[in-house]
Order: sequence, then C-alpha cells, then structure tokens
Amino acid sequence: MDDQLLIGIDVGTTKVCTLVARQDTPQHLRILGMGIEPSQGLRKGVVVDLEAAAQAVARSVDKAERTSGVEVLSALVSLAGSNVSSVNSRGVVGVAGRVIEPDDVGRAVDAARAVAIPHNREIVHVIQRSFNVDGQDGIRMPLGMHGYRLEVETHIITAAAASVENLRQCVAAAGVEVSQFVLNPLASAEVVLSEAERQMGVVVCDVGGGTTDIAIYVDGDVWHTAVLAIGGNHITSDIAQILHLPNSQAEEIKLQHGHANPDEVDPRQYFNVRPFGEDEAVQISHHELVQIIHARVEEIFGMVVQEIKRSGYDGLLPAGMVLTGGTSALPGIRTVASRVLGVPVRIAQPENLVGMTDRLNSPAFSTSVGLLRWATLMSEAAPQSSGRRLRAPSFSVGADWKAKFSNLLRRLLP
Repeated sequence: MDDQLLIGIDVGTTKVCTLVARQDTPQHLRILGMGIEPSQGLRKGVVVDLEAAAQAVARSVDKAERTSGVEVLSALVSLAGSNVSSVNSRGVVGVAGRVIEPDDVGRAVDAARAVAIPHNREIVHVIQRSFNVDGQDGIRMPLGMHGYRLEVETHIITAAAASVENLRQCVAAAGVEVSQFVLNPLASAEVVLSEAERQMGVVVCDVGGGTTDIAIYVDGDVWHTAVLAIGGNHITSDIAQILHLPNSQAEEIKLQHGHANPDEVDPRQYFNVRPFGEDEAVQISHHELVQIIHARVEEIFGMVVQEIKRSGYDGLLPAGMVLTGGTSALPGIRTVASRVLGVPVRIAQPENLVGMTDRLNSPAFSTSVGLLRWATLMSEAAPQSSGRRLRAPSFSVGADWKAKFSNLLRRLLP
C-alpha cells in the first residue's frame, strides 16, 4: 500500500463507514473510495452479535476497496460504548543530561501511564497535554530546554478489554488489521473544532444512533472524555412505543417530520400513520410527535450537562458546544441544546474534502472523516505540515509507541 494513503473504519451503531483517502494539502483530503453499510450486531456502540457485525464491516470494506481500487490491509478504527472511561494522570522523571531529550519525554509519559488499571480494562489512548519543567508549568513542548525535573500531564482513556477485543475481531474478519483505535469524539474534534475554540474552552458533542460522545478541550488540549449510552435510536424507540409503530416506520417518520423544538412547529399540522391494530391510517398531530422528540432530546442534553459538571469544567467553556453526529441533523436540536446547556451551540460537519464527497457533507460522517485527520497527525510529516504542536498522538497497548514518539519528536528539534 502507498504510505500516503489514509484509511479509517467508523464502526457505529447505525452504520459502518470505510474511507480511503490521500492528503492533497495540509487542509484538504481527497476521498478515493468509501463503503457505507447499515450496521448490524452493535448496540450502544458495543458488539452484541460478532458474526453480524463482522459481516457488516466486511461489506463496508469491500465497497471501499472496489471504489478506490486499493486493498485495505490496516486502518484506524473508531471506538465508543458506555464501557469507555478516562482519567488524568501525571508522570515525573529526573533529567540526567540537564537538557531535555525525546527519551526524557518518553520516560515521563511512561511514568504517567503507570496508573492502577483493572485487569479487565485496556488503555486506548495516552494523550500528553502539557509539561512542567522545574516548577514552570504550561510548557507546550520541552525539547531542548534546560532542567532537572520534567513532569507531564496526560489524559488516559481506557475501555473494557473484552469490548475492544470483540471489535478487533470484527475488523480482522474482514482481513483488516487495526492499526489503532480512536475514541469517537477525539476523531470528530479533528474535523469540527477550530484552534480558537480549543484554546478558549469547548465541548464536542457527537450524538450518534446509540451513544452520545463528549470531549472537553481547554487550552488546546483534551481535559475530559465520556461516552453516554443514549442517542438517536432512543428517539426512534420513543416514537415507536408511544405511537404503536414498527421501528422502521418510526425512523422514517422521525426523518420526514421530526423536529426537536415544539415552539417552531404549527400545532395545526397533521400526518397519516398506520399503527399496529389499525386497518386504516390515522391522523397524528405534528405537535404531538415533536413533544415526544423534545422530551428525549432534553434528557440527552441534561445528561451532557451532568457529565460536564461531574468533570469539574462547568463554566470554563466560553466557546460553548460544537454539536455533530447524525442526530444533530434533527431540526431544532441546536436551539434545545443551547437552552439546556446555557452556552452557545453550533452544528458542524466535515469540510475541505474533494473527490467522492457527495455523501460525506453531513454531521453523520464527522467521526469517519476525523479518523483520516487523526491518521495525518500520526504520520511523520504531521509536525512539519500542520505547523502546530503534535497534539493527537496516543500510545496504545502492544505498540512500540516509545520509539515512534521519539522519532517524531526528534523531527521537532532545531
């Protein structure tokens, strides 16, 4: 495979999206091939039917291979699920040579990741945030600086080892090796956030079908991540249960008539549905449908507020929320989110794409495209092409991360 190719597989609760791309410029990605398939065998981001999930991934990969003419051998894969958790950790080392070198940074990160992790959990990301040299904090990159004591602050993300391994098996069944798992909101953030928002303080909220994924950025770095086991499928389920409809029909009604804000719909509008047990179609008030949707949307963002307060960063997000994910396309959802959170909210989707982009210009594909952006940051050319500090690399279990990280950092030296 061409080393310049970027490949990502977004394994979601509602869809599996495989993308093959090449970076034309530091800002633009050229989509060479894609495969989008309905997801099967997953519930709330977790594999519940290994065979069905593996078949869905295989079909998606096959489509991407046929449209791109490239054999997919390895890829970055998205990860979500309520089993994901995070913790902040600090690592401290002494600097023997008094001038900080890449090996010193590697040892500091190694010390930070030496936290007590239950045997049934696996470290997915270890993301360095900032450094402290001899008591001076807020240092972005300490290489070449003089000092005796180096401290690094990291954000460590873990997931249930069984869930990670099941997802790895699904991808392996399609003949693809997982080069790294990437948490959904971190991938989405690479697409939807501006540098100003990262610095000011912002929360990324990716509302998908089965989960709502959150990442809080302050001072340009990740400070908190969480995955809530609630999403757009719960809205569909509410419609199906209250109106006594099949899930497929409830989903269609949500897409055609759905709205999250009752204040923006005409209560005199009606539409026809045929519930269970009825021989003929009956009229349903549009306002009644919106009330059903509104209640669940308020609950979703109420849970987001609770998670932000639990993180301790409530009131430190002047840039507000950037909302993305398939459910964010629901009309009126931005207004409800802003009302519940009390902060500015904007809806974002992938941009600066060329090639096969007709279906990707939607918030539903922020994670999919974000995996490609993450891959560019993991490449050796990233520090030179991006012109900014390498913020995204994380070191997964089983990878020779220290050697790779040292090689990248050496490229930053004068």
